[in-house]
Amino acid sequence: MPTSTWFRLNVAKRERVFEVAMREFGENGYSTGSLNTIAREAGIAKGSLFQYFSDKLEFYAFVCDEASRRVREEMQRRMERIDFDQPFDEWLVDAFCDWTEYMAEHPLERGVTAATNFELDNGVRSVVRDTANQHYLQVIRPLLRLWQERGEIREDADLDVIATWMMVILPFLALAPYYDGIDPIHELRGRTPAEQRPVIRQLIAGFRPIFAPTK
Repeated sequence: MPTSTWFRLNVAKRERVFEVAMREFGENGYSTGSLNTIAREAGIAKGSLFQYFSDKLEFYAFVCDEASRRVREEMQRRMERIDFDQPFDEWLVDAFCDWTEYMAEHPLERGVTAATNFELDNGVRSVVRDTANQHYLQVIRPLLRLWQERGEIREDADLDVIATWMMVILPFLALAPYYDGIDPIHELRGRTPAEQRPVIRQLIAGFRPIFAPTK
Protein backbone atom coordinates (compact mmCIF):
# COMPACT_ATOMS: atom_id res chain seq x y z
CA MET A 1 0.00 0.00 0.00
CA PRO A 2 1.20 3.54 -0.65
CA THR A 3 2.15 5.68 2.33
CA SER A 4 -0.07 8.46 3.61
CA THR A 5 2.29 10.91 1.86
CA TRP A 6 1.09 9.57 -1.50
CA PHE A 7 -2.51 10.28 -0.67
CA ARG A 8 -1.66 13.78 0.54
CA LEU A 9 -0.29 14.73 -2.89
CA ASN A 10 -2.54 16.97 -4.93
CA VAL A 11 -4.59 14.99 -7.41
CA ALA A 12 -2.91 16.36 -10.54
CA LYS A 13 0.60 15.50 -9.32
CA ARG A 14 -0.45 12.05 -8.15
CA GLU A 15 -2.07 11.33 -11.51
CA ARG A 16 1.02 12.54 -13.37
CA VAL A 17 3.29 10.18 -11.40
CA PHE A 18 0.84 7.33 -11.95
CA GLU A 19 0.53 7.87 -15.70
CA VAL A 20 4.29 8.13 -16.17
CA ALA A 21 4.72 4.93 -14.15
CA MET A 22 2.11 3.14 -16.26
CA ARG A 23 3.99 4.13 -19.41
CA GLU A 24 7.42 3.15 -18.10
CA PHE A 25 6.38 -0.15 -16.53
CA GLY A 26 4.03 -0.93 -19.42
CA GLU A 27 6.86 -0.54 -21.93
CA ASN A 28 9.68 -2.08 -19.88
CA GLY A 29 8.14 -4.27 -17.19
CA TYR A 30 9.35 -4.52 -13.64
CA SER A 31 12.97 -5.55 -14.10
CA THR A 32 14.01 -2.88 -16.61
CA GLY A 33 11.43 -0.23 -15.72
CA SER A 34 13.42 2.75 -14.47
CA LEU A 35 12.52 4.72 -11.37
CA ASN A 36 14.94 7.39 -12.57
CA THR A 37 12.92 7.76 -15.76
CA ILE A 38 9.63 7.89 -13.87
CA ALA A 39 10.92 10.56 -11.50
CA ARG A 40 12.41 12.65 -14.30
CA GLU A 41 9.35 12.53 -16.55
CA ALA A 42 6.99 13.14 -13.63
CA GLY A 43 9.05 16.13 -12.52
CA ILE A 44 9.88 14.88 -9.03
CA ALA A 45 13.01 13.79 -7.18
CA LYS A 46 13.67 10.05 -7.24
CA GLY A 47 13.83 10.08 -3.45
CA SER A 48 10.24 11.27 -3.37
CA LEU A 49 9.11 7.93 -4.76
CA PHE A 50 10.40 6.26 -1.58
CA GLN A 51 8.29 8.65 0.45
CA TYR A 52 5.27 7.25 -1.39
CA PHE A 53 6.22 3.55 -1.57
CA SER A 54 8.55 1.37 0.46
CA ASP A 55 10.33 -0.08 -2.58
CA LYS A 56 10.11 -0.60 -6.33
CA LEU A 57 8.02 -3.78 -6.08
CA GLU A 58 5.39 -2.09 -3.93
CA PHE A 59 5.25 0.77 -6.44
CA TYR A 60 4.96 -1.63 -9.38
CA ALA A 61 2.30 -3.72 -7.64
CA PHE A 62 0.29 -0.59 -6.86
CA VAL A 63 0.47 0.62 -10.47
CA CYS A 64 -0.67 -2.78 -11.77
CA ASP A 65 -3.48 -3.05 -9.24
CA GLU A 66 -4.72 0.49 -9.82
CA ALA A 67 -4.62 0.07 -13.61
CA SER A 68 -6.56 -3.20 -13.31
CA ARG A 69 -9.13 -1.49 -11.08
CA ARG A 70 -9.64 1.30 -13.60
CA VAL A 71 -10.04 -1.21 -16.42
CA ARG A 72 -12.56 -3.22 -14.40
CA GLU A 73 -14.66 -0.21 -13.45
CA GLU A 74 -14.76 1.14 -16.99
CA MET A 75 -15.65 -2.26 -18.42
CA GLN A 76 -18.44 -2.63 -15.88
CA ARG A 77 -19.86 0.71 -17.03
CA ARG A 78 -19.62 -0.34 -20.66
CA MET A 79 -21.25 -3.72 -20.08
CA GLU A 80 -24.19 -2.09 -18.34
CA ARG A 81 -25.00 -0.44 -21.67
CA ILE A 82 -25.06 -3.73 -23.61
CA ASP A 83 -28.48 -5.21 -24.41
CA PHE A 84 -29.21 -7.91 -21.81
CA ASP A 85 -32.28 -9.10 -23.70
CA GLN A 86 -30.19 -10.90 -26.32
CA PRO A 87 -28.82 -14.46 -25.94
CA PHE A 88 -25.72 -14.91 -23.82
CA ASP A 89 -23.40 -15.70 -26.72
CA GLU A 90 -24.49 -12.56 -28.59
CA TRP A 91 -24.08 -10.50 -25.42
CA LEU A 92 -20.62 -12.02 -24.98
CA VAL A 93 -19.63 -10.99 -28.52
CA ASP A 94 -20.62 -7.41 -27.71
CA ALA A 95 -18.82 -7.47 -24.36
CA PHE A 96 -15.61 -8.86 -25.86
CA CYS A 97 -15.78 -6.28 -28.65
CA ASP A 98 -16.15 -3.53 -26.05
CA TRP A 99 -13.08 -4.99 -24.34
CA THR A 100 -10.99 -4.82 -27.52
CA GLU A 101 -12.20 -1.28 -28.19
CA TYR A 102 -11.23 -0.23 -24.68
CA MET A 103 -7.75 -1.71 -25.10
CA ALA A 104 -7.33 0.06 -28.45
CA GLU A 105 -8.29 3.38 -26.86
CA HIS A 106 -6.15 2.99 -23.71
CA PRO A 107 -2.54 2.15 -24.59
CA LEU A 108 -1.26 2.82 -21.06
CA GLU A 109 -3.65 0.33 -19.46
CA ARG A 110 -2.93 -2.09 -22.31
CA GLY A 111 0.79 -1.78 -21.61
CA VAL A 112 0.31 -2.58 -17.93
CA THR A 113 -1.85 -5.57 -18.90
CA ALA A 114 1.04 -6.79 -21.05
CA ALA A 115 3.55 -6.19 -18.25
CA THR A 116 1.54 -8.24 -15.75
CA ASN A 117 1.14 -11.10 -18.22
CA PHE A 118 4.67 -11.12 -19.62
CA GLU A 119 6.62 -10.63 -16.37
CA LEU A 120 9.43 -13.22 -16.22
CA ASP A 121 10.18 -13.07 -12.49
CA ASN A 122 7.88 -15.64 -10.93
CA GLY A 123 7.68 -13.87 -7.58
CA VAL A 124 6.86 -10.52 -9.12
CA ARG A 125 4.38 -12.04 -11.56
CA SER A 126 2.61 -13.82 -8.71
CA VAL A 127 2.11 -10.54 -6.85
CA VAL A 128 0.71 -8.59 -9.78
CA ARG A 129 -1.26 -11.41 -11.38
CA ASP A 130 -3.00 -12.34 -8.14
CA THR A 131 -4.53 -8.88 -7.86
CA ALA A 132 -5.28 -8.59 -11.59
CA ASN A 133 -7.01 -11.99 -11.53
CA GLN A 134 -9.28 -10.85 -8.72
CA HIS A 135 -10.36 -7.82 -10.76
CA TYR A 136 -11.27 -10.11 -13.67
CA LEU A 137 -13.15 -12.55 -11.44
CA GLN A 138 -15.12 -9.81 -9.67
CA VAL A 139 -16.82 -9.23 -13.01
CA ILE A 140 -16.81 -12.70 -14.57
CA ARG A 141 -18.25 -14.82 -11.77
CA PRO A 142 -21.37 -12.74 -11.01
CA LEU A 143 -22.12 -12.41 -14.72
CA LEU A 144 -21.90 -16.14 -15.31
CA ARG A 145 -24.21 -16.84 -12.38
CA LEU A 146 -26.67 -14.24 -13.70
CA TRP A 147 -26.75 -15.76 -17.16
CA GLN A 148 -27.10 -19.28 -15.76
CA GLU A 149 -30.04 -18.16 -13.59
CA ARG A 150 -31.64 -16.70 -16.73
CA GLY A 151 -31.35 -20.05 -18.48
CA GLU A 152 -28.83 -18.89 -21.10
CA ILE A 153 -26.15 -21.15 -19.62
CA ARG A 154 -27.36 -24.67 -19.06
CA GLU A 155 -27.70 -25.89 -15.48
CA ASP A 156 -25.05 -28.60 -15.74
CA ALA A 157 -22.43 -26.30 -17.26
CA ASP A 158 -19.31 -25.90 -15.12
CA LEU A 159 -19.02 -22.16 -14.45
CA ASP A 160 -15.41 -22.57 -13.33
CA VAL A 161 -14.53 -23.98 -16.76
CA ILE A 162 -16.26 -21.06 -18.48
CA ALA A 163 -14.53 -18.59 -16.15
CA THR A 164 -11.17 -20.22 -16.91
CA TRP A 165 -11.76 -19.85 -20.65
CA MET A 166 -12.68 -16.19 -20.21
CA MET A 167 -9.61 -15.55 -18.04
CA VAL A 168 -7.46 -16.93 -20.86
CA ILE A 169 -9.24 -15.28 -23.79
CA LEU A 170 -9.48 -11.75 -22.38
CA PRO A 171 -5.71 -11.12 -22.12
CA PHE A 172 -5.28 -12.82 -25.49
CA LEU A 173 -7.74 -10.43 -27.15
CA ALA A 174 -6.26 -7.45 -25.32
CA LEU A 175 -2.69 -8.12 -26.45
CA ALA A 176 -2.65 -10.19 -29.64
CA PRO A 177 -3.39 -7.22 -31.96
CA TYR A 178 -0.42 -5.26 -30.55
CA TYR A 179 2.35 -7.75 -29.79
CA ASP A 180 4.13 -10.18 -32.10
CA GLY A 181 4.03 -13.93 -31.58
CA ILE A 182 0.84 -14.21 -29.51
CA ASP A 183 -1.63 -15.32 -32.18
CA PRO A 184 -0.34 -17.83 -34.74
CA ILE A 185 -3.82 -18.81 -35.94
CA HIS A 186 -6.21 -15.88 -36.42
CA GLU A 187 -3.68 -13.22 -37.43
CA LEU A 188 -5.04 -10.60 -35.06
CA ARG A 189 -1.77 -8.65 -35.09
CA GLY A 190 -2.46 -5.17 -36.45
CA ARG A 191 -6.23 -5.62 -36.82
CA THR A 192 -8.56 -2.83 -35.75
CA PRO A 193 -11.32 -3.56 -33.23
CA ALA A 194 -13.84 -3.75 -36.09
CA GLU A 195 -11.63 -6.27 -37.89
CA GLN A 196 -11.33 -8.31 -34.70
CA ARG A 197 -15.10 -8.79 -34.36
CA PRO A 198 -15.40 -11.77 -36.78
CA VAL A 199 -12.61 -13.54 -34.89
CA ILE A 200 -14.34 -12.89 -31.58
CA ARG A 201 -17.57 -14.31 -32.98
CA GLN A 202 -15.68 -17.36 -34.26
CA LEU A 203 -14.02 -17.98 -30.88
CA ILE A 204 -17.31 -17.75 -29.00
CA ALA A 205 -19.10 -19.98 -31.51
CA GLY A 206 -16.41 -22.61 -31.04
CA PHE A 207 -16.84 -22.48 -27.29
CA ARG A 208 -20.64 -22.32 -27.32
CA PRO A 209 -21.29 -26.10 -27.04
CA ILE A 210 -19.75 -26.02 -23.56
CA PHE A 211 -22.43 -23.71 -22.14
CA ALA A 212 -25.36 -23.46 -24.56
CA PRO A 213 -28.68 -24.97 -23.44
CA THR A 214 -30.05 -27.70 -25.65
CA LYS A 215 -33.16 -26.53 -27.45
